[in-house]
Amino acid sequence: MRYKLFGEHTGLRVSELVLGTGNFGTGWGYGAERDESLGIFDAYAEAGGNFIDTAGVYQGGQAEEFLGEALAGRREDFVVATKYSMPAGSRGGILATGNSRKAMVISVEDSLKRLKTDYIDLLWIHMSDGVTPAEEIVRGFDDLVRSGKILYAGLSDFPAWRVARAATIAELRGVAPIAGLQYEHSLVERTTEQELLPAGKALGLGLVAWSPLGGGMLTGKYRRGEKGRREGFGGNVFQPENSLQRTEILDTLIAVAQEVGVTSGEVAIAWVAAKGSLPIIGPRTVAQLENNLAAANVRLSVEQIARLDDASAIPTVFPYTVLNGPGTRQGYTGGKSDHFDAPALSVA
Repeated sequence: MRYKLFGEHTGLRVSELVLGTGNFGTGWGYGAERDESLGIFDAYAEAGGNFIDTAGVYQGGQAEEFLGEALAGRREDFVVATKYSMPAGSRGGILATGNSRKAMVISVEDSLKRLKTDYIDLLWIHMSDGVTPAEEIVRGFDDLVRSGKILYAGLSDFPAWRVARAATIAELRGVAPIAGLQYEHSLVERTTEQELLPAGKALGLGLVAWSPLGGGMLTGKYRRGEKGRREGFGGNVFQPENSLQRTEILDTLIAVAQEVGVTSGEVAIAWVAAKGSLPIIGPRTVAQLENNLAAANVRLSVEQIARLDDASAIPTVFPYTVLNGPGTRQGYTGGKSDHFDAPALSVA
């Protein structure tokens, strides 16, 4: 595993693949039991991974509880990121939801108990509620940083203009910066590239992409009759093969994988990384984890990336229809420093 700096506003060194814990637990009726969850964590740590992504709401709180067990005796070896906005377990009510400072404080206190720790490395807002002012969010984050309960703050699933406003307010006020941005990004979900990914790069944020496998669709397993997230989680966070373009995407992905001698899932994760994000892998078994981790060794050629880009290209939206000219298709190409082949931090 190699390491990268998390954006331009931190000196935090994180592994190139992030371990997502949405499958830690069975509170949602689909996921991994305790022992399997701890085994996944141990295997990730053994591979050199140090960046963990969780949320209070995952599996009704079980994900954080299992993670708290896994961290015992080695808390300082990991960057633990959790999220707030949706209540976990029996905690409910209008005051515990959304982006308000009150919901923020309630969630952080609950997460600290489940994680069995006295601080959170990175606190994400899970998603924008569309109403809480950026000023309130920024002030809440800063107070938590000053109190030592969180070290860094980030925004997940926010419109680009809200991200830019919050980051700018924090910068102008000289308070704790918005350090990271999280969003869905994959070969079957590229609308992120229209505004969010370029905004994150321009603002110097640490970029994290969830569901790089399209809920498993890009592994090709659903063509083999497997069910997975097609039925698990009620079909949420799943991208079906429901169009001619998506069939072309998967066909191209499989062809590239055969050329490289790896699985299509590995190529899909490597493609997301090539666009500048840290992919979140969310395995349900140790075997799935091992396949996901192998993506760090995948080397895609410029020509192979271009073929995947072409198969998955999306229509250009305004104002880029004017700025880029008629008949163009939009896609964020990233840069050499974003590719897995780019120099990475070596930590002894």
